[in-house]
Amino acid sequence: MTEQGTLIRLFQMGGLFMWPLLVFSICTLGLIIERVLYILIHDLKTEEVSKEVMAHIESGNTPAAETYLNGLKPRNVSGRILRAILKYAPYGEHRMEKALEAEGQEQIRQLENGFNFLSALASIAPLTGFLGTVSGMIGAFRSIAEASDVNAQLVANGIYEALMTTVFGLIIAIVALVGYNILAHWVDTFAADITKTASDMIAQLSIGETPQENKG
Repeated sequence: MTEQGTLIRLFQMGGLFMWPLLVFSICTLGLIIERVLYILIHDLKTEEVSKEVMAHIESGNTPAAETYLNGLKPRNVSGRILRAILKYAPYGEHRMEKALEAEGQEQIRQLENGFNFLSALASIAPLTGFLGTVSGMIGAFRSIAEASDVNAQLVANGIYEALMTTVFGLIIAIVALVGYNILAHWVDTFAADITKTASDMIAQLSIGETPQENKG
């Protein structure tokens, strides 16, 4: 029997509950692939941007820092956040911190889009598998009850088929959890790096600045 034939047979052995598990597996892989591509396309590296911006600000050349940030590609997430801070630099430290909070949360939200679904799939898939197993066990014991000649093979086959949904459900959950944790680690690392860069930037911009909101 070919590998494809074996997979189809295993799927058929799992019964009705294999269909929702198939949908969950497609959704899990689709979400992971989509998020990986999104994160790879959107540049999350902060080191180069941080060095360039801080060099301009520390030398007192804020317009050069603004020109550099405006020249970054739109998908550069670090540039978006630091640009928002620089925009409110004339209005004081408090306004810059508010800009960091607002823009930072929005960018992180976009990066984490779909994470809740991955987490939910990691919980729902094994539960669906267990439900399929319970349903299969009920069918197996019913067959045993109706059989006039009960043998070990009849019992073993029924239990074997019933456990197929649990196996598939756990596989889906493991893939979803691994994908979720790897993606979350990427985003958390970026969030920590950009927070440090933004804090240093705000502190440097606040030195010797007179907020416009307090003038007059």
